Amino acid sequence: MELSVLNIEGKESGKKVTLPEEIFGIEPNEHVVYLDVKHYLANQRQGTHKAKERGEVSYSTRKIKRQKGTGGARAGSIKSPVFVGGGRVFGPRPRDYDFKLNKKVKDLARKSVLSARAKENAIAVLESFTFEQPKTKSYLNLLNALSVSDKKTLLILDGYDKNVYLSGRNLPKAKVTTADSVNTYDLINAETVIITETALPKIENLLSEKS
Repeated sequence: MELSVLNIEGKESGKKVTLPEEIFGIEPNEHVVYLDVKHYLANQRQGTHKAKERGEVSYSTRKIKRQKGTGGARAGSIKSPVFVGGGRVFGPRPRDYDFKLNKKVKDLARKSVLSARAKENAIAVLESFTFEQPKTKSYLNLLNALSVSDKKTLLILDGYDKNVYLSGRNLPKAKVTTADSVNTYDLINAETVIITETALPKIENLLSEKS
């Protein structure tokens, strides 16, 4: 698949790039995409939830009423889960939600989403650029020039650029990342993927069969 390289004004620069078929032209595998997104979201969970069980509730341990003769069920402790304020049965405990996912599965998931975006013509290749200073208006002008200001976008740079990152940070539908940090969740969440010309070789090396 061949694409024209655009400049920050949204016009063709005269250069063209070829997107490798083994990354941008495969048949998307929806199940591995699901697994990778699930893995990403699981890693975002802090897992610090905790509820007190009956052995941890701070109440008196005295027997609250006599065993027989009340006409009701016997009760031995105010800590029982059947009473208001008592301990919780099988409450949540701190835990790690991470699970193992093979690197090849993650790579296939990213290639699947990139291929899907390529089929939708939702990938744009941009000349490398930077801003003189962090300015949201500069980033918004770039999106307007590419006619994607109303869409969720993911800009992939070859490396961290503080001015570009800070310029796009305040835009709710825009996200900036680097080639070595791109993940399936960000790719599938974006309606349009913008890749800089210098970031493309890094993505190819990252997702190639030899990696």
